[in-house]
Amino acid sequence: MKIVLNGESREVRAEILSDLLVECGFSGRVATAVNEDFVPLGLRIAQKLTDGDRVEVVAPMQGG
Repeated sequence: MKIVLNGESREVRAEILSDLLVECGFSGRVATAVNEDFVPLGLRIAQKLTDGDRVEVVAPMQGG
């Protein structure tokens, strides 16, 4: 399936948001949104993805 991940077009196998995070190597604490709707941690396992979805994954950064 083809999605847009963080602004870049990608071909992925995952059909669920939680699986997509694993497939793309995201770990630790991240914030997620699908088609501009925030998806909390507890709902990622139920968030189905479809062809053309826009997914954003953001990790917190430390710094000063």
